[in-house]
Amino acid sequence: MHTYGRFLATNARWLAGGFLLTFFSAFGQTFFIALSNGEIRRTFDLSHGDFGGIYMLATLLSALTLPFLGRLLDRYSIAAVATGTMLLLAAAIVMFGLVWSLPTLVFAIYMLRLFGQGMMSQTALTATGRWFAANRGRAISITTIGFRVGEGCFPFLFVLAAGYFGWRGAWFAAAVLVLLALPLIVALVRVERDPQSEPVSRAQAKMRNWTRGEVLRDWRFYVISLGVFAPPFIGTTIFFHQVYLTEIKAWPLHLFASGFAVMSVTTIVFTLAAGWLVDRFSAVRLLPAILLPLALSCFAIAWLTPEWSIFVFMGLLGVSFGFSGTIEGAMWPELYGTRHLGAIRSMVVAAMVLATAIGPGLTGLLIDAGIDLPVQFAVMGGYSLVAALAMWLVARKLREPVTVSAPV
Repeated sequence: MHTYGRFLATNARWLAGGFLLTFFSAFGQTFFIALSNGEIRRTFDLSHGDFGGIYMLATLLSALTLPFLGRLLDRYSIAAVATGTMLLLAAAIVMFGLVWSLPTLVFAIYMLRLFGQGMMSQTALTATGRWFAANRGRAISITTIGFRVGEGCFPFLFVLAAGYFGWRGAWFAAAVLVLLALPLIVALVRVERDPQSEPVSRAQAKMRNWTRGEVLRDWRFYVISLGVFAPPFIGTTIFFHQVYLTEIKAWPLHLFASGFAVMSVTTIVFTLAAGWLVDRFSAVRLLPAILLPLALSCFAIAWLTPEWSIFVFMGLLGVSFGFSGTIEGAMWPELYGTRHLGAIRSMVVAAMVLATAIGPGLTGLLIDAGIDLPVQFAVMGGYSLVAALAMWLVARKLREPVTVSAPV
């Protein structure tokens, strides 16, 4: 505990910078945008499938854009990229509060997803993965806690602000928060941390820095993707359809909202545990652990109806999110090095954004087609079990350091 406290104190500025970047990425995350789901659908007379399709289109466009922006992290300082990202995120938030037509709605969601979920997350995790080596697991676990704290705080604050200022006014207040946080975040990340100050293992010292093209030709990347993209797909679907889910289950909306606090606390606990485990055993050894609690969460949503089941599936979701955020963040630099991490992570984050785009759009269309949401979650639970089995079967190969011969 003393060593961990010294680690926190010594690296407070970088850990706080990463934490705040993920914290304020909340305004581009599905759980926050979905808080205005009902108002948007009423304003533009949209069905669940209509809005899901719009959300999918805007998110797909952001996923296609992200790989081009992500490479900026390999060329410019973290402070410079963070400044541009937060200014554009604030502009996107204001635009969403002003939406007056379907084209402006698509563009506002595109901007929110690109600079909120995409570049804010990308900047935080790329910086943390590059700045830390021996303690990368712990550092990333602290950075990713920002996601969970945002999930726990911002829904309540949004509902409170919307009660006073209306839903559009609540979005304007969010833009003000981002602009107020910008100088502090830039001051924290302005000085880059040198990971050579940490002892590194022999495997880390020999690790070759892969290019993005080499990663795309590695079959292990696609096996890993089967697992790590499941939590964002399923989690986004739950958050996007949260209001509809409470209606068909006859759950009080305020009780469902309290489940976010349970999920956040559980996620934080398992995020910190995953950080310690990653530094002790490596990220690739822990990969199958991501999906088992996720599968159980899906089955709980599908088959349980009592009000207490809200806290069961939210807690299980928190376990999965806690493991997946830390393991996924530490795994890419562990496998492929840090020199081209911005380009590699931009590709990974784009694929994750793609998964979050497909989730609401596909499930919304299936709802309109008469396929019950609980049935869909049961299928997602089955997929999670199959993907976990696939990850377990290839675990021994994934544990071995990934190397390629030098180009001639």
